[in-house]
Amino acid sequence: MEFIPYEIKTGKQNMNIDSDLLDYAINNKLSEPIFRLYGWSPACVSLGRNQDDKFLDYKLLRHCGIDVVRRLTGGRALLHDNEITYSYICPVSYLEHGEHVVSSYKEICGIFINKFSQIGIDIDFGSQKQIKTGFDYCMLISTGADLCYKGKKLIGSAQCRKHGYILQHGSILYDYDKKLLEKIFGEEISTEEITCIKEINPTISKEDIIKLFIES
Repeated sequence: MEFIPYEIKTGKQNMNIDSDLLDYAINNKLSEPIFRLYGWSPACVSLGRNQDDKFLDYKLLRHCGIDVVRRLTGGRALLHDNEITYSYICPVSYLEHGEHVVSSYKEICGIFINKFSQIGIDIDFGSQKQIKTGFDYCMLISTGADLCYKGKKLIGSAQCRKHGYILQHGSILYDYDKKLLEKIFGEEISTEEITCIKEINPTISKEDIIKLFIES
């Protein structure tokens, strides 16, 4: 597996890098995965590939210094701020059940289950909840492929597929600003639905999380 170390970029740069890496894998017929970690500066709202942006108050976002970018992947919007983001690219054939979308999510997310167990955070896929279609914020929607801690969503992921390759990327919440999220998305952010690393164990730093994934 090719590991690309953690780096901080703008939203546009991050999405372009993910897109370029996917095309690189396809054009070079890579047989092994590419795994990348990254952060965002400034903070950025990413919209799902086909998501309507009418709910966004662009004046508010400009006032807060928050960018907006559109993802290759589907799903709903996220605020990328105090988090660690990952992307994982591989041929469909690399995975045991790559042709099946939910199974491929779970196979890739197994990486995080194994790594987080090393620092005493036991996460699992939780249970699929009924999708509340009024929500624009992705972390309020739980599927059977999301990673949860004690039933609360910690890691949300999205996928796209191109020419026999998978790009899966997702957000690992380190911390979040409840009031800011509510201003941006215009909906209540329930602390019963989501959690973050700082809430689970405030002694664990972002650097500790990043170190988990550095290959020796």
